Amino acid sequence: MKFVLASGNQHKAEEIGVLLPAHFELVLQKDLGVESPIETGTTFIENAIIKAKHASLATGLPAIADDSGLCVPFLSGDPGIYSARYAGREATDIDNLLKLRSALEGASDRRAFFYCVLVHMEAAEDPTPIITEARWEGEIAHEPSGDHGFGYDPILRIPSLGKTAAELSSEQKNSISHRGQALAALSGLLSDRYAT
Repeated sequence: MKFVLASGNQHKAEEIGVLLPAHFELVLQKDLGVESPIETGTTFIENAIIKAKHASLATGLPAIADDSGLCVPFLSGDPGIYSARYAGREATDIDNLLKLRSALEGASDRRAFFYCVLVHMEAAEDPTPIITEARWEGEIAHEPSGDHGFGYDPILRIPSLGKTAAELSSEQKNSISHRGQALAALSGLLSDRYAT
């Protein structure tokens, strides 16, 4: 069974691809010539649905979309849905990390969590999308550490492990992360929907 992943992010494709059942094939929308839509939603769920609908409509394939980000209570939930473009539309991961560190300078409350929503739509007009979500609690480290992962991984420290997300192996991260948890739930529901 082939699905289009409503993303151009190869890192996300790798994380999601390894956790899907073996008989599911995942293709990035950019590899099918599909550009990302403008995300006009005000929540992670709204944006994931926008992306899934767009990818399915453009390709005629069932779609899986991810919308995820880092939420910091001290910053009223920011960067939130703007995590990838926190420091601007053309921002790099380093730009975003530097802006976040600056925003938290002197803050005593450094709690944060990664949040992920995954949406599956059988077709663009699917009235019953499958939606799963999860969060991964941590705190913002004072200095980035680790060279695995991407985005904010080097700066989200998991207190129970004493490590940042970027210091975990892919296998460790996939078993406990926000995306890993949401994907485990989605995989089971997809297996039910597409049972042979």
